[in-house]
Amino acid sequence: MAGGGGLRYADGVYSSSRPQVDLSQIRSSSIAHFLFSSKSHGQRPALIDSPSGAAMSARELEHRAISLAAGLRGFGVRQGDVVMLLSPNSLEYPVVVLGVAILGAVVTTVNPVNTSREVAKQAVDSDSKFVVTVLALAEKVTGLGLPTVLMDGAPGLQRSNNSQASLRDLLVDEVDGFAFPEISVGDPAALLYSSGTTGTSKGVVLTHRNLIAAAALHAASGPDVEPGEVYLCVIPMFHVFGLVIVTYTQLSRGVPIVVMPSFDFEAMLGAIQRFKITHVPLVPPIVIALGKSPAVKAFDLSSLREIGSGAAPLGREVINACLERFPDVKVRQGYGLTESTAIASVADPDDLEHYGSAGLLSSNTLAKVIDVGSGRPLPPNQQGEIWIHGPTIMDGYLNNPKATAETVDAEGWLHTGDLGYFDDSGNLYVVDRIKELIKYKGFQVAPAELEALLLSHSQVVDAAVIPFPDEEAGQVPLAVIVRKQGCSLDGQGVMKFVSDQVAPYKKVRKVMFIDAIPKSASGKILRRELVQMTMPVSKL
Repeated sequence: MAGGGGLRYADGVYSSSRPQVDLSQIRSSSIAHFLFSSKSHGQRPALIDSPSGAAMSARELEHRAISLAAGLRGFGVRQGDVVMLLSPNSLEYPVVVLGVAILGAVVTTVNPVNTSREVAKQAVDSDSKFVVTVLALAEKVTGLGLPTVLMDGAPGLQRSNNSQASLRDLLVDEVDGFAFPEISVGDPAALLYSSGTTGTSKGVVLTHRNLIAAAALHAASGPDVEPGEVYLCVIPMFHVFGLVIVTYTQLSRGVPIVVMPSFDFEAMLGAIQRFKITHVPLVPPIVIALGKSPAVKAFDLSSLREIGSGAAPLGREVINACLERFPDVKVRQGYGLTESTAIASVADPDDLEHYGSAGLLSSNTLAKVIDVGSGRPLPPNQQGEIWIHGPTIMDGYLNNPKATAETVDAEGWLHTGDLGYFDDSGNLYVVDRIKELIKYKGFQVAPAELEALLLSHSQVVDAAVIPFPDEEAGQVPLAVIVRKQGCSLDGQGVMKFVSDQVAPYKKVRKVMFIDAIPKSASGKILRRELVQMTMPVSKL
């Protein structure tokens, strides 16, 4: 069967209509070598610190990464060792991850807001041998008993027992004779932990091949680098979105990246104005704020050309709100998972007809849509579980063969756990997580659909929809709402707003108002926390 727009569907397999990328022509054996292979970037700024304006050129980044690799080797880091990185975004963050990669070691990145207990759990699970962190977070790793490098430590910090050192002391001045270890593209390079929003967080093993392919394929999905192009990295670099899609991809393209150490909405707006940012990859909560917050009007954002969104579905209503405020700005949505190195599909921002979709499959990527009940592949416009196949699919979950086998089958298909479908033009629509569907009297209700509708209400700042137990129906949709300050919106108003626009079985049956929706660093709603909050509620 063939659909429009280059869609090819045969034997249940959807193929990308984008031009294929000849990855065999990429001779790099490591992600670091791949990023540093283009000498044309030279002295152009690669990284710019948002608070200070300090810059690091591509050549300086390469030199510092190699210099740190040599210093880490002297500190005891060996090929195959796992190095834990606990830090906010900074100019030194890429220096560390690439320095570790040059050694053939493996970096495991940690969310800076994690507690000491959570940090210790990841250290044990990943079998980390070393830690790199900053002074402000050092307390969280003191109980690990691991050799530690402080990224912002003062010179001369190194102790006699070699247990702690300043990153500046480890930088080796002369690196021309540094002997690079033999690294295979199939060697592990990063150990990133999945968000755990629907279950226990697992260590996702990504190889150098995965990272190289992801950067190359994502770079191929967009236009050539335009004059004056500047990206803002407000997405945390510990997350696959910030590390691969923003940092690695833009470094490979030679596009300057302005780095924000942490998220602050008005500081982000100020950075866009100050550095004339053209592209800002975001997660849906920030896109929602761009479309609704009155603070936006106080800043000159005329340099913006494109807003990107990933990590969670972005509804058409939210996109439209942004387009109304920024009529000359394009909105590009993408879809991917940590397990697919953030690659699966990406939308064409010029394709207004399909705004709200996750776009066409990325180059070199295949997909299936599988009926959840029968396991058979589905044609366009029928919803099922999305399966993905390609060079970016993870090597597996660390020390968890059972979970690996349940997620990646013997033929290499990644079973995403996401519900979605392709239209006749080959555009992918992601509906929701299968495990998060609300079962109402035998009907399946997708929370994401109701959330997108609620966010279109002028008095709703943020919203989440979760299941609430019901003796008759099994489950009913409960809307958790963040209202605009001073507004008169009540539960009845919310329920009527939804019921006027959806089928009867999708109606919101209960409403709760709170100050903020709990979300992960990647912008995903932490539904388990909301469910726990509503458990003692007997009547709303």
